[in-house]
Amino acid sequence: MILKSSRRSLAVSQSKDDMKMELLLWRHAEAEEGKDDLARPLTARGVKQALKMAEWLQPRLPKHLKTYVSPAKRAQQTAEALHIPYKTDRRLMPMADVADLIALADWPAAGGAVLIVGHQPILGRLASLLLAGQESDWAIKKGALWWFSGRVRLYEPQTVLRTVIVPDLL
Repeated sequence: MILKSSRRSLAVSQSKDDMKMELLLWRHAEAEEGKDDLARPLTARGVKQALKMAEWLQPRLPKHLKTYVSPAKRAQQTAEALHIPYKTDRRLMPMADVADLIALADWPAAGGAVLIVGHQPILGRLASLLLAGQESDWAIKKGALWWFSGRVRLYEPQTVLRTVIVPDLL
């Protein structure tokens, strides 16, 4: 199976092993308006959204989680609600490319678990690629988390949507 993104193709390895990878996509919470896009902080509502999601996510976090966060202030503040180490990565800037996110996460070859805290429209495009096999502009609400599992079963790669959670329902 080959997933096509806007810049390159991703060949999925087909091992007979029961390989598994977890990929969590977390859109930053609500942010203030402003001219300097990267400097926009979370609103009071956004802080509550991030804290609610972090509270739900904390007891469910996979072991050995690698976390990558956009350098934008609103994404940094969202990730900080989890109180876990993370790496800031410029490939997660607001106008990133799906291929860059796939490469960053090393999906699905890396195994283990990766959390990406980033922006629309790129997170929605990645979600559509993972589930439908092509990029489309899918909406992901502010503060929402999409959790995917990637695995290979009997040489057949599979992507499973484990959950979608929005902070307003927590």
